[in-house]
Amino acid sequence: MKPLHCAAVDLGATSGRVIVGTWTGRRLELAEVHRFPNQFHSLGGHDYWDLPRLWTEVSIGLREAHRRFPRLASVGVDTWGVDYVLVNETGRLVFPAHAYRDARTQAGQKRLGNTRAALARIYDATGIPNVFYNTSLQLEETVRRCPAVTDVATRCLLLSDYFNFLLSGRMENEISNASTTQLLDVHGTDWSRPALDHFHVPPTWFSPPLLAGATLGPVRGLPELKGVKVIAVPGHDTACAYDAMPAVPGGDDLYLSAGTWSLVGFESDRPVLGQEALAARISNERTGDGRYRPLTNVIGLWLLEQTLREFEARPRGSREWNSLITAASRLPRSPTLLDVTDPALANPVSMRAAIDAQLIMKKRVAPKTLAGYVRLICDSLGQGHADAQRAFERLAGRRFQRILMVGGGSKNRLLCQATADAAGIPVHAFTLEGTAVGNIGSQLIGLRAVRDLAAFREVLARQYRPTIFYPHPSR
Repeated sequence: MKPLHCAAVDLGATSGRVIVGTWTGRRLELAEVHRFPNQFHSLGGHDYWDLPRLWTEVSIGLREAHRRFPRLASVGVDTWGVDYVLVNETGRLVFPAHAYRDARTQAGQKRLGNTRAALARIYDATGIPNVFYNTSLQLEETVRRCPAVTDVATRCLLLSDYFNFLLSGRMENEISNASTTQLLDVHGTDWSRPALDHFHVPPTWFSPPLLAGATLGPVRGLPELKGVKVIAVPGHDTACAYDAMPAVPGGDDLYLSAGTWSLVGFESDRPVLGQEALAARISNERTGDGRYRPLTNVIGLWLLEQTLREFEARPRGSREWNSLITAASRLPRSPTLLDVTDPALANPVSMRAAIDAQLIMKKRVAPKTLAGYVRLICDSLGQGHADAQRAFERLAGRRFQRILMVGGGSKNRLLCQATADAAGIPVHAFTLEGTAVGNIGSQLIGLRAVRDLAAFREVLARQYRPTIFYPHPSR
């Protein structure tokens, strides 16, 4: 077949990128055409995303993609989950885009958490636990504090939906990102009316969720890309990352997308529900085709990213980074690990101080070097991954044989080994742009260049060879 070129717009909470995948039927070649930093900004005590700058960067990346690949066939957008925009009937923003780490939801989270019957009812309806960043809590706070917004807003679009609208002119809600909101019916593929009513969210703000692979139309927002198709890929970046996992049939693989967040989970034809699942904070999110992705969030490399900022001697390049990981690997395993579920680690003013405070509570001395913090964080995250693995095995009645790992964390050999040691099973680390690969795979399926996800994964398994970390016998 002739080479087919697809552009993946992959927006993460700390960086964004535009990557073009060239598909020949037997291989997928990637070319990064644009990469840029991303961060939220604080104003008046609240945190917001800079959407105009993000759109500018996306536009630059797509123009460069088209310049380098004039026969670009399609584009797809994935972003982090839960965050959204409110727009009017013409698509104009009517409310600023808050960042999910904003503390505005704390009162609502506490209110729901203190009402056991309501908490159980919402979990039974949506399969999503009570977490501070949930779209449901964000929208509840917005409607409560700014009730007039219901008079001007006509649609709520998750961020991937919004960028799809900017590109195609169509307002649609895609199912994988919709499933992060705590507003989707866990027993079907439409919105949960009990959840919408509980959080006082107007049902008219949403349309029935769209499955990934649907063509939204040609690009309208950028004249240079006239004729290029906009395809609704799994809008949640974790769903894309999972699609890129070269998994074997049978369900014996546990997936780990390790980045700012560590998202540990698996694919299933049914959700994992019940009181024990709620206590374990299992989120029943969706794949792009509507199946289930039971997962749990471990705080992830956010711990390390924020700690590094407080050291002048932090690594500036790959060589210095490798030296730091080597130095940390030579240290003994941390005798006391961090509780990576501690809410105090979510967005502290000083991550180092928050870590030190937890260690003081455990009557332990804080590390004296950056390498010591790296060792502590990687060991703690590895144990957090293993805790999630064992919870899933118990609740889903499964026995996982290996962990498939993608994302930035797959390049951190100390984190990979710590995970294998704590879990007691091999970690297969794939150093590929997981979210971009999954994004492009969905486009290829939508273009009918690939039969289905299983066929796409077969090609990935032949093309990408993992680095395998076996658990140490002492563990």
